[in-house]
Amino acid sequence: MITVMIADDHPLLIEGVASVLDNEPDMQLVCKAGDGREAIAQYRAMLPDVVLMDVQMPQMDGIAATRHIRDLSPSAKVIILTTYRGDVPALSALAVGAQGFLLKSTLRAELVVAIRAVASGKRWIPAQVARALADHAAHEQLTRRELQVLERIAAGHGNKLIASELGISRDTVKAHVKSILAKLQASDRTHAVTTALRRGYMQLSPAAEEPCDLSLSSWQLVSLGRA
Repeated sequence: MITVMIADDHPLLIEGVASVLDNEPDMQLVCKAGDGREAIAQYRAMLPDVVLMDVQMPQMDGIAATRHIRDLSPSAKVIILTTYRGDVPALSALAVGAQGFLLKSTLRAELVVAIRAVASGKRWIPAQVARALADHAAHEQLTRRELQVLERIAAGHGNKLIASELGISRDTVKAHVKSILAKLQASDRTHAVTTALRRGYMQLSPAAEEPCDLSLSSWQLVSLGRA
């Protein structure tokens, strides 16, 4: 019997996963969590064989929760769930020790086989994500400071305002922008934002009603960059 935990802040998704696992004689959903902190507590209490972990959750995100769980138990097997495509979320998940990465759009088709694969010690990465990882394997990742600059570029801020907000010089901002364009192979600032969105560096938050809304509250950036 493969015991499974799911951590997600959407009850309907949890119910859907539960209904799928109910039909599998070799699987049992033993605990649920609605945020990252609860996920850590539930894992410590139940020690499930496989954890299904959403990326975006309140209190603590799934990447941080996975890191904590792997610290508690280096043998823990975690499959990251996300609605987002791109190589950066996958890299972030794998960097903290996750063994699997599943798009929520393919859960019904791939959930059970992914759980069995990860439970047996294998990795599970969707083909399109694997291709994205391969395509960008040689590309240097954005640093944490570059991510901060990119966030403000997405909000429409100019170099002077970015410099003021981050407490750095305009020349330093220009240097960061130049590095961002080079790393993302972007021709200009707008191209950098669209490339970052496609690769998963940048994600629309649930509060953003329109894709063209570039307010700071409408974007979230993956914290993968190095300081």
